Amino acid sequence: MAILTVIGGWSQTNAAETPVRIVVFGDSLAAGYRLPLLDAFPSRLQAALRQAGREAMVINSGVSGDTTAGGLARINWMLADQPDLVIVELGGNDALRGLPPVQTRTNLDAILERLSSAGVKILLTGMRAPRNLGGDYVAGFDSIFPELARLHQVAFYPFFLDGVATAPTLNQNDGIHPNAKGVDVIVAGILPLVLQMIGSGD
Repeated sequence: MAILTVIGGWSQTNAAETPVRIVVFGDSLAAGYRLPLLDAFPSRLQAALRQAGREAMVINSGVSGDTTAGGLARINWMLADQPDLVIVELGGNDALRGLPPVQTRTNLDAILERLSSAGVKILLTGMRAPRNLGGDYVAGFDSIFPELARLHQVAFYPFFLDGVATAPTLNQNDGIHPNAKGVDVIVAGILPLVLQMIGSGD
């Protein structure tokens, strides 16, 4: 089970006017690769928030195959949706392509800086490098996410695929992308932190 951490909290005494606008800014894990739209992470998160009594519009800004460089290139377009909260889910494709961790870190750093400048709340989700890339690469890549969360004082969910990665029954045949059951596991894990960030709505 991942440890849910908020670095630099926000007051929840004045909850955002409903519906809260949340953007899931990521790659195929956000886009819902090979899943019906209603089974994609943004849709399932919106349904879970509604079930928890919180009205929210969760916007799917996932692009399959996107890297952190791709995310940085389209961040202004994404911000046109005027989100209250952005869930940043990027980096997996950088690792799958073996891109230098320093490059991933630079891009994510710029993304978080841009979001902070826009005045939106940020939830950074961590990713882990494939273990076959070697100890040095894994250490360099995996450390990017907690380091940037501390640097930018943003909320952090340590591993987006917590409880799902490597579980055959929760993934599609490629062993990388979650199936509908896997998406629900991800939503259940991250939901308490999202609710904490957006407030109760009362």
